[in-house]
Amino acid sequence: MENRPYRPCVGVMLIDPRGLVFAGQRIDSDAPAWQMPQGGIDAGEKPRAAALRELHEETGVTPDLVEFVARTPDWLTYDLPPELMGKVWGGRYRGQKQRWYLFRFLGRDDQIRIETEHPEFAQWRWIGADEMLDAIVPFKRDVYARVITAFRDHLA
Repeated sequence: MENRPYRPCVGVMLIDPRGLVFAGQRIDSDAPAWQMPQGGIDAGEKPRAAALRELHEETGVTPDLVEFVARTPDWLTYDLPPELMGKVWGGRYRGQKQRWYLFRFLGRDDQIRIETEHPEFAQWRWIGADEMLDAIVPFKRDVYARVITAFRDHLA
């Protein structure tokens, strides 16, 4: 398993004017599983463009409704837990390497539309960064802690 590569991915921390974080409850989980928007980078796609695309695909938020604030200086990785290894992404990857972007939401809450073509989230809400850390699945917690640390100065 350790010889499998990491899947190139981006993550988006979307914050409102108060510095609260967008959290979406995954639609494909029986247990409450909340996370920030994230997804794979397409071949030839730049990470920041992938972040804006994923944000739009998962939340309906268009690039004109956000302001770029920051990005993580390094790629962050996590490994899938053994029970998911081989089931996710066709078993090709051991986990993900992610570049995270912080965007400030400039729009109104009614401009967030999670009822997208391929919905990822059943519901969403604005929460504090520490609550986001508590809400993420355990195997992603270390990455989320590092993202929050990197962006802490901009958060509520």
